[in-house]
Amino acid sequence: MHVKNCIIGAGPTGLGAAHRLAELGEDDFVVLERDGHVGGLSASFRDDAGFTWDLGGHVVFSHYEYFDALLDSLLGEDALQHQRIARVRIAGSWVPYPFQNNIRHLPKELVWECVDGLVEAHDRAARESAPAADFAEWIDRVFGAGIARLFMRPYNFKVWATPPERMQAGWIGERVSVVDLRRVLENIILEKEDVSWGPNNTFRFPLEGGTGAIYTRLAQPYMDRIRLETPVAGVDAESRTIRTADGQTITYENLLNTSPLDLFAGKLVSDAPDSLREAATLLEHNSVFVAGVGVAGTRDDDTCWMYFPEDNSPFYRTTNFHNYSPRNVPAGVSARALMAETSFSAYKKEDTAALMDRTVDGLVASALMENDEKRAILTRWETVLPYGYPVPTLDRDRALAAIQPWLEERGICSRGRFGGWRYEVANMDHSVMQGKEWADRVTRGDTEQTYTTPSK
Repeated sequence: MHVKNCIIGAGPTGLGAAHRLAELGEDDFVVLERDGHVGGLSASFRDDAGFTWDLGGHVVFSHYEYFDALLDSLLGEDALQHQRIARVRIAGSWVPYPFQNNIRHLPKELVWECVDGLVEAHDRAARESAPAADFAEWIDRVFGAGIARLFMRPYNFKVWATPPERMQAGWIGERVSVVDLRRVLENIILEKEDVSWGPNNTFRFPLEGGTGAIYTRLAQPYMDRIRLETPVAGVDAESRTIRTADGQTITYENLLNTSPLDLFAGKLVSDAPDSLREAATLLEHNSVFVAGVGVAGTRDDDTCWMYFPEDNSPFYRTTNFHNYSPRNVPAGVSARALMAETSFSAYKKEDTAALMDRTVDGLVASALMENDEKRAILTRWETVLPYGYPVPTLDRDRALAAIQPWLEERGICSRGRFGGWRYEVANMDHSVMQGKEWADRVTRGDTEQTYTTPSK
């Protein structure tokens, strides 16, 4: 079989590429998907009890008019609009997010520890101009010792499952709210809430079907060209040939890979040089255990999601998924849907077999459940994501600068959360746009705007 455009993966990037190709009148494409469903890490599932769960706490917001218009066309009136309400559980209380702007909610001795560290960091910044050597140094410089100890260091280790000393600081951008000392002091003295920071302070969510509903609708017109349960077994870059696990051979002119780049460049590309395979070993990621706990009964709690830096719970984030859509719980059932995420890696080992029980205990310890509500649990749903987040390590850019040009010289683009391995452009809107821009590039010669390869 020969196709002009071959796409590996039917997640947001692959489906965004397929949709754009069709928009441009280019119908000569095929999408190869290893799983039996579309959506990738943005898929959703309904469990046997009738609860709907995402693969983690997804929030749909956008930097792009194209993505906004696409969502409008896919969801129409089936979209719910939310104002973000997020909190941090710390010292037995809830601090509004962003934590660093709302430290007045802490006990007074902890408020002073944070302010003292901020003042010291502010004074030090006036004397130092060299960029931070790593993420850990950046945390200490920007936030000071108090916020670093209480929140930034423990929370980021729980999320990334990677020591911050192994991570670069250049990925941060709009991902982390930095600190304005004057603003922090004003919030403390005037007792002001400061919760509007960030691009996701408002977000949309499908009325039914979870986040995955976006991608099942996006895929529907192209299902005749999407081959589910078709893993790729090998790629010969020079001859532009793909071999699938079921024995098919496909030749192509342009290839978009959205599968994990470390596996693609390190194992699937059969004619990759040793230098490319070695570069692929520098790419690091964490894994994530997602637990969905359906509990009978409701509460007066309008929080969207919560962060957990302390060690009395294994998870780093929990989502009140019932607040995203009333149809995330079974019809006619009064219940809460609590979705918790726990990361793990070689640096942060977890016994996944015990994580559901530890999650329930953590929900109780974090005041999201009462102890006697354990008897009111209606469902326990769990899944393990072997690839959770691509970690922006100190070696990442060097690896990408070696891998991506070699692939592109041979008609292969690797994009998306794990195909591109750049967390800073790995939101859903970024991912769809990377697929869209690849389609524009191979059909019209346009220059990509969202994804750029770091220089050596």
